[in-house]
Amino acid sequence: MFSRLGVPEALLCIKFLASLQQAGSVTSKAVTLPVLSCRYRLPPLSGVALHRRLYSGSRNRQMPQKVKGQKSDGGGAAIEACGPVTRDKNGAVTIKVHAKPGSKHSGITEVSAESVSVAISAPPTDGEANAELIRYLAEVLDMKKSHVSLDKGSRSRDKLIRVHASLSPEEVLKRLREAAG
Repeated sequence: MFSRLGVPEALLCIKFLASLQQAGSVTSKAVTLPVLSCRYRLPPLSGVALHRRLYSGSRNRQMPQKVKGQKSDGGGAAIEACGPVTRDKNGAVTIKVHAKPGSKHSGITEVSAESVSVAISAPPTDGEANAELIRYLAEVLDMKKSHVSLDKGSRSRDKLIRVHASLSPEEVLKRLREAAG
């Protein structure tokens, strides 16, 4: 259609005609534009349709598809995973823990694919169970209490523990399994 006319020039002509049509200078149902022995018919447009035609980008773009089973966790995307123990993008190792407060003795009862089940010998009141969990996990991982912190789940049985140390997720998981017996 625009064989002798470049695409930018053709778009400029179309926008010019559309602005004339919108201003009311041209009153016909369709506008015919002679350009270097080419003719372009511009259908009558008004309002939103005119704006979309003039100012929209490519209509062939598609939104990215969400992958099934992929969950967003807010900001700590897992990079390296090893069952319930992962490494987040900040470099810290995180452990998914299912806490069981009020037990007779503190100990790791099970290491499954989803979480590490930990029995805690403190009642679930006033944060005592959380403090005991941090103390016990620091003891099991053989590190200072200041290197182990509660990231999420302070009032839930399902918790996310963050370990700020140079241990790999595989080493942390190995130590947790040894403590489970």
